[in-house]
Amino acid sequence: MGWLVTIAVGFVAGALGRFVVPGKDPGKGCLITTLLGIAGAVVGKYVGGLLGYIDPDAGKAFDLPSIGLSVVGVVILLVIYRLIFGEKKK
Repeated sequence: MGWLVTIAVGFVAGALGRFVVPGKDPGKGCLITTLLGIAGAVVGKYVGGLLGYIDPDAGKAFDLPSIGLSVVGVVILLVIYRLIFGEKKK
């Protein structure tokens, strides 16, 4: 049952991250949004651990702060993507 929660939270975090950073993003659709959210959760947990905001080794269930960190991770991934693959000005 834990993987269903992970997928659901990943989708929510991916959708919120795309809402916060609108524009052209990699792929469209639920699958890419969910994968982006799950990857954002990993990045958000790592950044939160570096900043001392959370204990990255804690096996805590998903809560509101973890969703927030996941959205921050999605935003970070989208900004990096746009910096690397953004439109080139002529």
